[in-house]
Amino acid sequence: MAYLLGIDIGTTNVKTIVLEAETGRTLASADREYPISQPQLGYAEQDPDDWWRAAVHTIQEALAQSGIDRQAVRAISLCGQMHGVTCIGADGRPLRPSIIWADTRSKSQCDALLARFPAAEMSEHAPGLPAAGFMGPTLMWLAQYEPETLRQTRVVLLPKDYVRYRLTGNFATDDTDAAGTWLFDVKTGDWSDSLMAACSADRRYLPEVHHSADVAGTLTAQAAAEIGLSTSVQIITGCADLPSQGIGHGMYEPGLALAVIGTGGQVFAPITEPRVDPQMRYYILNYPVPNTWYVQTAILSAGLSLRWLRDVLGLSERPDAYEHLSQLAAQTPPGADGLIFLPYLAGERTPHMDPAAAGLFLGLRLHHHAGHLARAVMEGVTFAMEECLSLVDAAAGQKLETMISGGAAKSPLWRQMQADIYQRPLRLAAGANHGAVGAALLAGIGAGLYTSFADACSRLPRSTTVVEPDPISSERYAEARALYRDLYPRLKDSMHRLSDSSRRI
Repeated sequence: MAYLLGIDIGTTNVKTIVLEAETGRTLASADREYPISQPQLGYAEQDPDDWWRAAVHTIQEALAQSGIDRQAVRAISLCGQMHGVTCIGADGRPLRPSIIWADTRSKSQCDALLARFPAAEMSEHAPGLPAAGFMGPTLMWLAQYEPETLRQTRVVLLPKDYVRYRLTGNFATDDTDAAGTWLFDVKTGDWSDSLMAACSADRRYLPEVHHSADVAGTLTAQAAAEIGLSTSVQIITGCADLPSQGIGHGMYEPGLALAVIGTGGQVFAPITEPRVDPQMRYYILNYPVPNTWYVQTAILSAGLSLRWLRDVLGLSERPDAYEHLSQLAAQTPPGADGLIFLPYLAGERTPHMDPAAAGLFLGLRLHHHAGHLARAVMEGVTFAMEECLSLVDAAAGQKLETMISGGAAKSPLWRQMQADIYQRPLRLAAGANHGAVGAALLAGIGAGLYTSFADACSRLPRSTTVVEPDPISSERYAEARALYRDLYPRLKDSMHRLSDSSRRI
């Protein structure tokens, strides 16, 4: 029997699983948290060695839980949080803490890029709009404020690439993670001279780009000793976390969209050609499957909106707070008796790409109570996700079969609400730890244990649960959805005035 390890380098923790290659069964999993440092308002940094220490700990724990013969571990692969910047010096050590995706210090650099690039030129070279926290704008910030750091930089690594470097001693990245830097041409599959020049970036410190299932090396003697495995174990390049989730959900070819409502919300789908949106409302990025891309849309405050409501209502100490809110919402009819919520509590990505967008309850009356608020929040998040899904459909050129996953998929009420608002049957995802599972499957493909992505994904558990839309609720939601879509264009200027006013206070 052969075994595979999948490691997911997340924003708040590392998760490692042990996968039985033949059956695709997860035998054990372990996770370990680490902090995010915020030395100034808007900054978000992490110690790269925290990722390494957490990876070592979770590998050791997962292996111990599994009880497998460690000599039968054939390969390891990784996925991880996207966009971050880790500057490595000549001695192979980080020169400073990593600036991760949640960092907003490079907003002025993004504004400069938007002012400099005509939309047509940007859509020709870039995967979408630049955003604070992406590697390209962050390197612009470093060039302006920490030029000595860049002068000393031997290579710039993304988070999962740093952990793989510690495993193998080799510097590299993959095309799915490179695609999210705003320095990479997703059409040609190479670093973009145009985008590098715009971001004051230098090719000399950008790593070689491999495909996700390529062999990146084997364990160094030091790494093998630390995690308790043989130096013969192959390390496979790996990919960014979102496409790894796709593989972990069994998505290896176009035709299926995945809608995930967790803390944030994402809708994405594999596509056969990079159709960049002229209006730049979404991103087109490289997928682990060769000659395949994916369209990515995202909202910032999905489950986060419900958590905000939980805290505002004083329920943060209640263990069953979310179940309680769901029960209250279930007692309220679709449309929340005339209450609509915009979930822009942290600005918004798709489709507005507006950090100054603001949240809103519209239609509040004396008869509204906590259940109405909860239902309106859940519906508002789902309306925002429906906008994402409609753009994904347009990019794919068809109305896609859709799978749902994440925390909201565990709620029967929220599952039905999604089917009614999306106006289509929804397949419920099976399994767990999808990012780490996707990484483990990449390990098996790279090590030759699977003949193809289709072969690898065929080992995964399949859900037979399908949520059908209710025709009456869908009709009610159609009018509310139209009202929802009309609000942002009408209120955008007011939102921006409020944002400017709050910054002056």
